[in-house]
Amino acid sequence: MNHLFAAPQAASTAAPVGAGGLASVTLALLVVLAAIFAVAWLARRLRGIGNRVGNAIDVLADVPLGPKERAVLLKVGAEQVLIGVAPGRVSALHVLREPVEIAKAIPVTPPAAASFGALLKRSLGK
Repeated sequence: MNHLFAAPQAASTAAPVGAGGLASVTLALLVVLAAIFAVAWLARRLRGIGNRVGNAIDVLADVPLGPKERAVLLKVGAEQVLIGVAPGRVSALHVLREPVEIAKAIPVTPPAAASFGALLKRSLGK
């Protein structure tokens, strides 16, 4: 009996997978993960480059007001506009008559963190 779709000789056993096969699969997975992280980093860095038209609109400052709400100070031309941003909504809150000068913040170094042992002793009252 002649089968049209049958393989001429069926494989009787699967090829054994050794340490070399496992290493090559692990290496391929690491390369793919590194490529994904590299593309994500590059996309985050280049996100603002293509959508700028001169200095027409610029974000001067933003402050979180809640888990998903923010107040954003924009420079539009020569004016400054304060807007509120929430999920699905952007509202103009105020147009400033006089521009606000934004000073560069000096990074504050946090105090040295106490060791776990010191925190544990203090919580136990010792």
